[in-house]
Amino acid sequence: QVQLVESGGGAVQPGGSLRLSCVASGRLYSSYGMGWFRQSPGKDREWVAVMNRSVGSKRYADPVKGRFTISRENTRVYLDMNDLKPEDSAIYYCNAAPNTYYQENTPRSGPHWGQGTQVTVSS
Repeated sequence: QVQLVESGGGAVQPGGSLRLSCVASGRLYSSYGMGWFRQSPGKDREWVAVMNRSVGSKRYADPVKGRFTISRENTRVYLDMNDLKPEDSAIYYCNAAPNTYYQENTPRSGPHWGQGTQVTVSS
């Protein structure tokens, strides 16, 4: 069983920065990637950034390109968020999925989710 636990959310002003962290425990296959998804009230959950843990390749959704960076250290994955905008406000979820899921035209989430962490960007 895989468990994902996020931390690092909070409230910031527009233009601010936050770092989210997710640590995985349990049996996470090397063929699995890790990524971040988010969900705002009234909207579907959407992908933000995903990473192939085997080769280190990364993908970013257009709204966050150039502002967010995904990285990993062993079984921990980070999301560095800079120049935050009010539209970035959401609950952010860590996800683990087969690498093939993340290689689809629109990355598809896998079966393992964290509990979510709230990010609020407001003046």
